[in-house]
Amino acid sequence: MSKKERVLVAMSGGIDSSLAAVLLHEQGYEVIGMTMKTWDYASSGSSKKETGCCSLDSINDARNIAVNLGFPHYILDIREEFGDYVIDHFTDEYLAGRTPNPCVLCNTHIKWDALLRRADKLNCDWIATGHYANIREENGRFVISRGKDINKDQSYALWGISQESLSRTMFPLGHLKKSEIREMALEKGFVDLVNKSESYEICFVPDNDYRGFLKRRVDGLEEEVAGGEFVLEDGTVVGAHEGYPFYTVGQRKGLGVALGYPVYVTEIQKDKNRVVLGTFDELARNGMYVNKLNMVKYKDIIGDKKDTITKVRYNDSGTPAVIEQVDDTMKVYFGKGVHAIAPGQAAVFYEDDDVLGGGWISSSFRQNAIQ
Repeated sequence: MSKKERVLVAMSGGIDSSLAAVLLHEQGYEVIGMTMKTWDYASSGSSKKETGCCSLDSINDARNIAVNLGFPHYILDIREEFGDYVIDHFTDEYLAGRTPNPCVLCNTHIKWDALLRRADKLNCDWIATGHYANIREENGRFVISRGKDINKDQSYALWGISQESLSRTMFPLGHLKKSEIREMALEKGFVDLVNKSESYEICFVPDNDYRGFLKRRVDGLEEEVAGGEFVLEDGTVVGAHEGYPFYTVGQRKGLGVALGYPVYVTEIQKDKNRVVLGTFDELARNGMYVNKLNMVKYKDIIGDKKDTITKVRYNDSGTPAVIEQVDDTMKVYFGKGVHAIAPGQAAVFYEDDDVLGGGWISSSFRQNAIQ
């Protein structure tokens, strides 16, 4: 590896991205750190203290690492493009009766593009992040695979990155466990990083109250969607809800309906302003359709059915499934029922530890057999 190779590292101020920069610096790369400003907390209307990757403290933490190790650090303001794309999409999806995944969308459509554009301006050969995942080249494709630390694996969030972007991407932590990263940080004297709490919230909804965010974001939303019905799967009306955008498939808490047995949101009918409730068994589906695909390991699998492990949400352990691609849609057939398949969420298909590809869930079904 030539010492002239230059890498732009996305630094959020947390332990993972900081150690990614440190490791690359120690390996002889010419490191440039960059922290992306995606959101102003004051704009959210939340009273919660500013924390996370966009806070002033996090920016300063990233800068301090760079200063201590003697490499440059920049702040990249992408608030306008983030808001126009990620937040508008977040709002539009809930209004369409779907459940969005803004973090995946931001990773694959905003952050990578923004990093690569700035990397070109700074004459960087590579970009790097602190994600727990691996990447390799195989048969002319750049393939993402699970990180060594299966409990921290973040490959699910990376399925949408283009081949061109992957060709210039490094994941320095992919071969390490979180415990090893913590030990390294302590050995290097970065005690504050080890003790720093990690945020799992959506950056622009810091209080985790997405309902409140939607109400502040969309004028008159409460009045527009008020008065909808809770119905059972057979159409029986069992109550009134506050508006279909305020519910998600799989939700059990906060429904305000007492039927003598647990019920869950099984479907959202936007056009009727109805929220369908059912038992846990009625929440299960045997398959789904996934569109807006990005294939990673293969260019496509049209004409070929594949056995996979398919994840329908980030913290899903995955379920065996047969997938079949038709144009830009993947038909997914599960061998057993999968609960709480929410349209709008990302689905990711794995072949062993490799990310075969992914897309956005459009709908689900109860059909049992592959056609």
